[in-house]
Amino acid sequence: MNLPSARLSHAHDPSCGASALPEHVAQAVWRGDAMGRVASTVIPSGHPTLDAELPGGGWPCQAMTEVLLAQSAQAEWRLLSPALAQVVRQGGSILLIAPPHSPHLPGLFREGLHEERLIRVDAQTPAERLWATEQALKAGCVSAVLSWLPQVRPEQIRRLHACAAQHPGSLFVFRPAKAQADSSAAPLRVLLGLGPCPHPLQVQIIKRRGPMLDQVLSLPHWPTGLMPLLPPASLPSQLPVSSRSVPLLSPPFPTPLPITAADSLPHPDLDTHRRPHHAALDRTAAREPRVLS
Repeated sequence: MNLPSARLSHAHDPSCGASALPEHVAQAVWRGDAMGRVASTVIPSGHPTLDAELPGGGWPCQAMTEVLLAQSAQAEWRLLSPALAQVVRQGGSILLIAPPHSPHLPGLFREGLHEERLIRVDAQTPAERLWATEQALKAGCVSAVLSWLPQVRPEQIRRLHACAAQHPGSLFVFRPAKAQADSSAAPLRVLLGLGPCPHPLQVQIIKRRGPMLDQVLSLPHWPTGLMPLLPPASLPSQLPVSSRSVPLLSPPFPTPLPITAADSLPHPDLDTHRRPHHAALDRTAAREPRVLS
């Protein structure tokens, strides 16, 4: 059946676009050739080249960011530590769910991630990891959730995406690079790897609310403790500034989860100049026979 010519012309009339919609609807509409708007706040990534390509200029809050890894535990801390350090400086806390290796706290301390602001959940099975991630998002008492979910399914991603929309902070889900062929409800997906020596970060944005980006972004960022060991000739003449004038999470941050175990926090009588002992985070609470009060 042929459609009326008036309806056809109306469909192709550029003036009948988002401007013809109610204002509250038009604000939620974005064209494929333009960068989408971000309704919530963002956290600057600490990588200016990357921020220039992210909708809103940083990692989104109240949304899921999917990080696809060429190799697990290879570069995710290098990518996220500048942003997470900003969260910690603002008084926020970070929840780690099932990281593949115990975090190296002395190295994280140099990057501005202090032990008392990091909480690790040791979840072994895919069901435990999903449950812990969902409960953390529903509780809303941590500022950022980092969850390693190598076996998550598309329908489970959709569920976590819905939970993340109700969480005030950011959700980062780590999956293997082969998952880029899977469908995903995450509004932002990046593929992370390393370049040739001295191994700058290689980031490819494979999904965003905006036009496709074919180029791979090279981010010259290395851990603070590694910088003195790199040959000067191999480093760029000017390293990127780790901060940018993009709005941070609106204070106050969600209240950090209470940790009441005696060895979880530095003792108040210790010298404040001493570095906190890091055995508490290295030891997984899930295998402890005692019950935390």
